[in-house]
Amino acid sequence: MRRKIILRSVIPVALIILAAIGFAVFEPIQVLPRIRLAPGYLLINQAAETITSEDVRGDIVVYNFGYSGCGDACASMNDTMREIQGRLDEVDVGDTDVRFVTVSFDSDTDTPPVLAEYAAGLGADPELWSFATGDPVHLQNVVKAGFEAYYEKRDDGTFTFDPVFILVDGWGVIRGEYRYQTSASDSDKIVHHLDILGEEIRNSHGAASLAYEAAHFFLCYP
Repeated sequence: MRRKIILRSVIPVALIILAAIGFAVFEPIQVLPRIRLAPGYLLINQAAETITSEDVRGDIVVYNFGYSGCGDACASMNDTMREIQGRLDEVDVGDTDVRFVTVSFDSDTDTPPVLAEYAAGLGADPELWSFATGDPVHLQNVVKAGFEAYYEKRDDGTFTFDPVFILVDGWGVIRGEYRYQTSASDSDKIVHHLDILGEEIRNSHGAASLAYEAAHFFLCYP
């Protein structure tokens, strides 16, 4: 009798799992990979306010890295961030907010007033897009070690760095890294990935969450 009760309780669970796996395999579910946890940080933004990783917990965040004096080296990155900011109406992330954070590794020059002027010149929405910097040692731990974004200061005070965008979900997990230009523009790719992430956030509840977990298991990545 006990064995029958156990079997009766196990079978529905097994069917749900099989249904989820089947749905993930045969339906066009796509998910973004869970790459690793994003680093924690405490920085100062263009309004001279602290901004921490906990402040953006629950939001989807697109990060990039540079500094106000980088000129042409940052122009295309800034254009990409600005374009994504202007295309948020193309994605459905439900009740989740999408935010942007540009981290400057030139903490000596990029004071809050300088960052505020820089942000205004780019047409950044201050409600959505933060420009921030912090202690040099902390920046190295956050940018280099945590986000794995390379930069080095030259003798003349300028910086050499690798352009990169990082997409982080509301749980603080890195879901996208965009380091090299492909046939699709970075802005197109990131907007598309925001839409995929938004669909997962909206739909992965209850039994449907098993289908999304199956999609992660089977690496159903775009």
